[in-house]
Amino acid sequence: MKMQFDAVVVGAGPVGLLTAIELTLGGARVLVLERLAAASTAMKALSLGTLGIEALKRRGMAPAIAEAEARSLAAMQKFTEQTGANLMSRASKFSGHFAGLSLIRKDAQREPERRGHAVDQPSLEAMLAQRVRELGIELNRECEVTGFTQHEDGVDVAWRSPTGEHHTCCAYLVGCDGGRSSIRKLAGFDFPGTPPSLTFYQALAEIDHPERLLPVGWNRTQGGVFAYGPIPGRLFMLDFSGPPENRQAPVTREEIEAVLRRVSGAEVRVKALESGSRWTDNTRLVDLYSKGRVLLAGDAAHVHSPFGGQGLSLGLVDAANLGWKLAAVLRGDMPASLLDSYGEERRPVAKAVLANTLAQVAIMRPDPQAGAMRDILADLMQFDEANRFIGEMMSGVGTRYDLGSGLDRVGRLIGDRVIRHGDGEIRLYDLMQDGLGVLLDASAGGRAARLVAAVTPRVRCVTVPAGPSMLIRPDACIAWADEERGTDGLEDALRRWFIPSREPVLSA
Repeated sequence: MKMQFDAVVVGAGPVGLLTAIELTLGGARVLVLERLAAASTAMKALSLGTLGIEALKRRGMAPAIAEAEARSLAAMQKFTEQTGANLMSRASKFSGHFAGLSLIRKDAQREPERRGHAVDQPSLEAMLAQRVRELGIELNRECEVTGFTQHEDGVDVAWRSPTGEHHTCCAYLVGCDGGRSSIRKLAGFDFPGTPPSLTFYQALAEIDHPERLLPVGWNRTQGGVFAYGPIPGRLFMLDFSGPPENRQAPVTREEIEAVLRRVSGAEVRVKALESGSRWTDNTRLVDLYSKGRVLLAGDAAHVHSPFGGQGLSLGLVDAANLGWKLAAVLRGDMPASLLDSYGEERRPVAKAVLANTLAQVAIMRPDPQAGAMRDILADLMQFDEANRFIGEMMSGVGTRYDLGSGLDRVGRLIGDRVIRHGDGEIRLYDLMQDGLGVLLDASAGGRAARLVAAVTPRVRCVTVPAGPSMLIRPDACIAWADEERGTDGLEDALRRWFIPSREPVLSA
């Protein structure tokens, strides 16, 4: 089969775009197909979690992140001036929430400098799209995949666009096309889980008496849960009366007003609706992350309620984990069996996120039993260890892949830090912009760096004055570490993740 592309990525949301970026940095030729004519500007996520932010910073988007956050903070300041709510003071002490309990203390966390950022989803998609353009990745919109056929050495993909019917051949097909993924359905992945039981709403609206929706923050009532802010006009509502009859129907001003009045109990009117969206607590996880040459990432592989804003980061880290591995297979550096580690590492992480979102829904229900459990959890979070556990669970920094090492740091995703190098300093993530792995070498006589340089060009070696030595994969996972200035186990780690095999499959 003549390969026209190494990989076809279906879906140009954040996960699909980052997957395409990772693959391209690894040397693959990528085609992105997107059903929508333009990126959505509807309000979705208002912020991006720690690990998602870090994945973007490793790929050159730190300046764009800072600009987007500055815009968000300016909007929050305007909200503060309108309402008198001191949001910045609270943000200096707390980060994130669990089931609306905004009690995760920064001073209880092991790495408080690792944090999410106030980057809204339209800004996120814009910065990723800009990077896609810079890399020259082909992105076709208004294209709907109608079918595909797997062969021993590739996938034949058919799609429809306004100009007619098309098809192309690729080595791998990656579905990043959301919770209702056509790729998942066409490939026959099982998608078990729990059906929806309630409805979430998020809206930007003009309210006649917004002061009646204060105080700022999550408010649990007999009718449900609502929050106003932290930017002017933003509403979040949780309605426990059941799932919507038609989730795809347009959200109307009348619907938002009715739900807001019922859930808040306040006499308010919605004078105008700028945008509105609805979700459910539909919670599902694929049985496998790959079938042959078809792989899934992001919401195509897992869906859950949006509590804690974990979904975007979860999907972006899927992309970071998958992208470099698939590129290594396509280059012929590594065997196709490397892709097994993608699902082995990421599925348990998704399973844990699904579990914590189900737990959050349970203790937000407007009944006495849920309220009692909620009060107990709030008390437990006064203890540093419990607070740290919840904080690391919600931020994702507690993630550790099982790589078979007895060292706790091996398998963890390393945050950015200053590295002393020669007579100067450099930030770790600045060393990772081109998608290479990194060896921080504190071994005696530079033995670790010599070993790495002899077997692979895909790892950048940096001599550091003190240990531990660490081999860091392109997705920031610590693949090997040594506290004793030695190299024991390094060759095994290199063979597992980096040492070339044969028979490259990149397209001509």
